[in-house]
Amino acid sequence: MKALCWHGKNDIRYETVPDPRIEDARDAIVNVSSCAICGSDLHLFHHFIPAMESGDVVGHEFMGEVMEVGAETRDLKVGDRVVVPFTITCGECEQCRRGNFSLCERSNRNKALADKVFGHAGAGLFGYSHLTGGYAGGQAEYVRVPFADQTHVKVPDGLTDEQVLFLGDIFPTGWQAAVQCDIEPSDTVAIWGAGPVGQFCVRSAVLLGAEQVVVIDNVPERLAMAEAGGAIAINFDEESVLARLQELTRGKGPEKCIDAVGLESHVPRSLDSVYDRFKQAMMLESDRAHVLREMIYVCRPGGILSIPGVYGGLIDKVPMGPLMNKALTVRTGQTHVKRWTDELLGLIEEGQIDPSFVVTHSAGLEQGPDMYNTFRDKQDGCVKVVLKP
Repeated sequence: MKALCWHGKNDIRYETVPDPRIEDARDAIVNVSSCAICGSDLHLFHHFIPAMESGDVVGHEFMGEVMEVGAETRDLKVGDRVVVPFTITCGECEQCRRGNFSLCERSNRNKALADKVFGHAGAGLFGYSHLTGGYAGGQAEYVRVPFADQTHVKVPDGLTDEQVLFLGDIFPTGWQAAVQCDIEPSDTVAIWGAGPVGQFCVRSAVLLGAEQVVVIDNVPERLAMAEAGGAIAINFDEESVLARLQELTRGKGPEKCIDAVGLESHVPRSLDSVYDRFKQAMMLESDRAHVLREMIYVCRPGGILSIPGVYGGLIDKVPMGPLMNKALTVRTGQTHVKRWTDELLGLIEEGQIDPSFVVTHSAGLEQGPDMYNTFRDKQDGCVKVVLKP
């Protein structure tokens, strides 16, 4: 089959790789109809996530038709149309029973390695390094889905791929980020990053009833998309984020802050961003934390910081004094996709949201390497790329 494969920094290739096969009785093979490039795929593209190996098939946001099932995969049959969550879940371990699906205790087949790095392993993930199991990803013609009887969302008739594809990652990720904020009707929710996850944070905060939602970015097309979803836009190239947030909150600061950027935050005119880039180049830290520092500084005392943006290792100069003295709550984690998908699918079916709004570029899988560059450089206002194998 054909797939997109990682071969190092800024090197994604369209290659022929072996077809997947059933390896366990709970497996299924899915013929991919649509997949997407996610913002966190860029962390792999830029080689900020450890434990990648040359030739790894990438991609963790995909859907398609079930082509083959293992003997114990009872809730799926050949021909079913499914979205596949990026978190692989057994549905039976203690964490899965609690609804903490991104912490599944059985799906990471490289648990010993992840235990050494993180203290305790999280769930297995598709196409996202050998720290998360080394599973082949979904930017491919076919994918083997482990624990397939649990790791799927069945798609009702009448919905297009673009309407449901993002149930596998960015829609529940934005939703979880907003839910973690415990939004109240009088809240201001400030969101750093107007990329794909940030866009769904905006829509989710609006749906959950925030008084005002503010989004911070510097790409005009992305800011315009966020404004269309109900947000107030701040372009950090044109105005002070701190001053504008003070104005919007009558000097009190936003109650809830969301980091939808993660480990590659960069503001060229910011001294701490220059510092981070220097330390990163010298391999003295792995992640750039400008957004986290700014959120801690501007957040209203007693507020909540929600972090859906991916971090991979070490950060420096975190203002723990303000974090502690302002009594801020921090909530983060990979997304518990299956916790949210029934509710979110209902919102789509009811017409309360059409996730296809985020798609700005579509291409064949063979154009994937070029589309990684388009997405990275935000060419032509690129927000989200969908690929068709």
